Amino acid sequence: MKLNDLKGKKILILGLRREGRDNFRFLRKIFPGKVLGIGDRNENVKCQMSNVKNVKWHLGKNYLKVLKDYDVIIKSPGIPPKIIAPFITRARQSRAKGTKKQKITSQTEIFFENCPGKIIGITGTKGKSTTASLIYQILKQGGVKAHLVGNIGKPVLSLLFKAKPDDVYIYELSSHQLYNLKKSPQTAILLNIYPEHLDYYKDFKEYAAAKANITLYQNKNDYLIFNPRDKIVSKIAKKSKAKKISIKGKYYSLDKEAAKAVGKILKIPSKVISRAIREFKYLPHRLELVGTFKGITFYNDALATIPEATMGAMEALGDKVETIMLGGFERNIDFTKLAKKVLESKIKNVILFPTTGERIWKNILKLARNRGVPRHFFVDKAMRTSFSSSPSHRYCGAWYMRKAVSLAYQHTKKEKICLLSTASPSFSIFKDYKEKGNLFKKYVKKYGEG
Repeated sequence: MKLNDLKGKKILILGLRREGRDNFRFLRKIFPGKVLGIGDRNENVKCQMSNVKNVKWHLGKNYLKVLKDYDVIIKSPGIPPKIIAPFITRARQSRAKGTKKQKITSQTEIFFENCPGKIIGITGTKGKSTTASLIYQILKQGGVKAHLVGNIGKPVLSLLFKAKPDDVYIYELSSHQLYNLKKSPQTAILLNIYPEHLDYYKDFKEYAAAKANITLYQNKNDYLIFNPRDKIVSKIAKKSKAKKISIKGKYYSLDKEAAKAVGKILKIPSKVISRAIREFKYLPHRLELVGTFKGITFYNDALATIPEATMGAMEALGDKVETIMLGGFERNIDFTKLAKKVLESKIKNVILFPTTGERIWKNILKLARNRGVPRHFFVDKAMRTSFSSSPSHRYCGAWYMRKAVSLAYQHTKKEKICLLSTASPSFSIFKDYKEKGNLFKKYVKKYGEG
C-alpha cells in the first residue's frame, strides 16, 4: 500500500506489540494531527504509550468489533487471520454503500510497496534467522549498505524515512508476515516448509501458501534461491518466474549455501564470503555447544521446535548422541519420523517433557515392535515423586529443567553427547525457547562444576 493511499483514511493499528508500536510512531510522524485507532485484546497495552494524543483506544475482548469503523487496518502478524476473518466479513457487509473498499494491510506490505532500496527476503520453517544473520555479515564485510530487519532485526517502517536506492534490506520473513502479501522481494530465499503454527492457520495448506508469497509475485529479473530437497519448496519454485538458484546440503548447511548464493548475486568477492562465513558466530540456542562437563558434552538446540529440526541436529552430531531431551507444547505435529530416527540412532536415554513427551514415547514404542528401545524418563512423573512432599514446590520451567539435567548427568556416559532438542515448542512449561535454553545451560554448568 502506497503512503499516499493513507491520506484521508481512518486507520486502525491492530495489535500493539513491537510492530504495532513502530506502526504508530511511523504514522504519527507522517500524520501529526491525525486521530489513529489502536485495537488490542490486552487492556494493559495503553501503559506502554503514555502521553499520546489523538488516539482512539479499542481494548479488551471486544476489540475486533470496531473493524467496521475503519478504512485501513494495519494488522500485526501475531493476530491469526482466522480470528479476524468473520469480523472483516461483517464489517464489509455493514459499511454504507458508496464507501471505499476496506483495506487490510501489514507493516511488511507497506514497507515492500514504498522501499526505494533492494530487499532480500528469507523464509523457511527453520533456519531463517541464521541465514539472515550470515547474509548480513557477508554484505557488511563486502561494503554493502546492509540492514538486518524483520523478525530478527528492527521493525522496518521507521527506516523508510532514511531509505536510499543503494540500501539493501535483509528481511527475515515469518509466514505471518508473508500472509496475504501481494509483492515479493527482489531476492527470495526459501529454505524449507514443515508443519508448524497449525494452531494459527486453518490447515497446513494455508501455512504453505503464506510461505509461497515470498516468490509468487517475483518477475524474470528477480532471484529465487531455494532448497530442491524439500518437495513443497520445489513445487513452489517451479511456478516462480524468477531466476532460480538451487542450493544443496543437509539441514545445517543450507544457511551457508544460501548466503554464498546471495554474495555471488551481489558480486561480493569469494575471499570476503569465505572469511565472513569462517568468522560468523552462530546464534544462541541453535545447536549451541554449551561445553564438556564431567566428560559429557552438552548441546543446546532449544529452538528446535519441530521434528525436522531435531532430526537435523541428530544428523549433525552423529552417533555420539547418547541422551536426548524431547517434548513440549502440543501442536498436533506428527512424530512418526522422529520416533523412527531415534530407534535407528545410538541414543540410549530419552528424557521427556510434557505435554508431547508421552505421545513421542508412544510413537517410539509403536515402531519398536519388540526391538530394543532406549531408557525413558518422564520428567513430570519424576518430579511428582521427588517433590510431592515439598509444599513450596511450584511447577515451573526451572524445576523441570533441573530434574532433566540431573537425569542426563546420571545416565550419560563420558565422551558422549547430551542434546536438548525437544521437537516441540516450549510453552507448556517454559516461557519460550530462550528460557528453556538458558535454564539448560544454567543447570548443565551448575551440576558440572559440582
